[in-house]
Amino acid sequence: MNPEIIKEYFDKLQLWAVEFVPKVLLSVIIIWIGLKIAKRLSKVVSLSLDKAGIEIEIKEFLASIIDLLLKALVFLIAASVVGIEFSALFGLLAAAGFAVGLALQGFLGNFASGLTIIFFKPYKVGDWVQVSDTFGKVKNIEIFSTNLVTPGDKTLIIPNGQVTDSIITNFSTRGKIRIELSVTMPYEESFPRVKGVIENALKSVDYILQDPAPLIGIESYDSHNIIIAVRPYILPDQYWEATFEVYSAIKESFKENNIKVAYSEGVELGPIGG
Repeated sequence: MNPEIIKEYFDKLQLWAVEFVPKVLLSVIIIWIGLKIAKRLSKVVSLSLDKAGIEIEIKEFLASIIDLLLKALVFLIAASVVGIEFSALFGLLAAAGFAVGLALQGFLGNFASGLTIIFFKPYKVGDWVQVSDTFGKVKNIEIFSTNLVTPGDKTLIIPNGQVTDSIITNFSTRGKIRIELSVTMPYEESFPRVKGVIENALKSVDYILQDPAPLIGIESYDSHNIIIAVRPYILPDQYWEATFEVYSAIKESFKENNIKVAYSEGVELGPIGG
């Protein structure tokens, strides 16, 4: 290859590096410092909204919007330092508007759903809700999603569009929820007797609400036992405590009343109780 051509390309590369690399470094510095400033400003805005007495749902929603706008502004400034022509960029986006619209459809839908949740308030932060088959406590409501904390202490991030498209059950509006537990009894045992034992066990658990009364009934039959459904009502925040206490109380009551259970091995056929 011609040495003069190589030298020409090398000189162009050198000139480009001298002109462009400092801009890139400056842009990176702007992004690094800008994001820190944006984070601090977001905290200031959040504190200001707290002092203004704005409801927590609206406060978190506005704070997340402001945080997003500040971060977007930082990246726009950094891009302008590099020398990106926004007029050309916007022209390209306009030309590809249909494709961009399809790509953003889900985000815009989640944003609109977030506004619906904030203003119509099917639930608020701290409520226990069920969205489709998902049950948990509302941790926060953001621009595009709602965060739930399950009784198992798992955080679930649900898109707001999925929330508004689903059936929402708000347990906190009624102040109580019904836990669904199952215990077993042998076929030879009397169900009315076992039911009475379980009822007495539930009365010994402070977490259980007696109004409405717990529901107890035969749920199904398996090869070794009768499955009994136990459905007491509790306060939403006491889900796990109540669950553990109920199982413990029932086990103790079964022991005291000599109610046995069948094992999966060595089971003999026996009579069915009343």
